Amino acid sequence: MNILIVDDHAVVRKGYKALLNAMMPDCRIFDAENGAQTHRLLASSDIEILILDINLSNESGLVLAKIFLKRHPDLKIIFFSMFEDSVILHRAMQTGAMGYISKSSSPEILISAIKVVAKGQKYIERGLAVNLANQLLDTNVDIAAKLTKREFEIFIAIAMNKSRFDVADELGLSAKTVSNALTVIKRKLDAVPSQFSAIAAKHGYIGDAELSASQSVSFVEKSEK
Repeated sequence: MNILIVDDHAVVRKGYKALLNAMMPDCRIFDAENGAQTHRLLASSDIEILILDINLSNESGLVLAKIFLKRHPDLKIIFFSMFEDSVILHRAMQTGAMGYISKSSSPEILISAIKVVAKGQKYIERGLAVNLANQLLDTNVDIAAKLTKREFEIFIAIAMNKSRFDVADELGLSAKTVSNALTVIKRKLDAVPSQFSAIAAKHGYIGDAELSASQSVSFVEKSEK
């Protein structure tokens, strides 16, 4: 079985690669630090399971997962993240991912997740699954529940300092479709694109590094400033 670990932190990525090599010697373990490297490995290495961090530098794992699955529908994705928020978990599983575990989990949990997902079954770490069930019973959910899957993808991409043209190209949409979606998103969130980064950071969808980077660049047209 070929497994690919995607994380922008080299220590984390290489550490878990070494761990999996030791605990699953019959598997081939690959690693990548960003979306571009991942695309190349998926195209060349017959990857079966992708272990994907949600918060990559300048990229959202939530958006990338949808793109990867569109191009490689048989791929099985396990999100491996520091975020344990049930809303983020819910949104992650809506991408088509097969599993979600926390980076604070034991190595045994990661191995179990890989084995279960390899059989075509979904795996959510027990404690996170309980939180998700409770959240789904709560009608007072955050912004993720206010947006459609596509709107959320666009929201995250704009929050991570991408232009509407970059978003259109990345998601295979026209620029007009992205602009129309932004109009809907602004109405639903009662916010303009220049506020998206702060909103996304507040809810844990992007980290401090992405927030700082976004603050130096404006996404909005003059009419929105």
